[in-house]
Amino acid sequence: MSMHEYATKFADLLEQIAEKVRAMTVDRVAFGIKMTGLGILVATMAFTTLSFLLWAIFGALEIPLTTAGAFAVLASMLIIGGMVVWFKRIDEE
Repeated sequence: MSMHEYATKFADLLEQIAEKVRAMTVDRVAFGIKMTGLGILVATMAFTTLSFLLWAIFGALEIPLTTAGAFAVLASMLIIGGMVVWFKRIDEE
């Protein structure tokens, strides 16, 4: 083997080590940062959507039922939803 082949093999070895270290550190961190950013975006969009949906339902109920009636219907819907979630929790235990 000549010195040129040793230098080539050594350079290839260093490149493989660098790729392995990058795959174990930087690539994982970059994936985590990307998923965190997407999670924050999805959570923000879901919260905004639910807020506008509740606002639209309230506005649609307010026309025929007045404000107090709309609050009563929304409150009863939320109470029923809470009861459903509560009883499902009890069934799972």
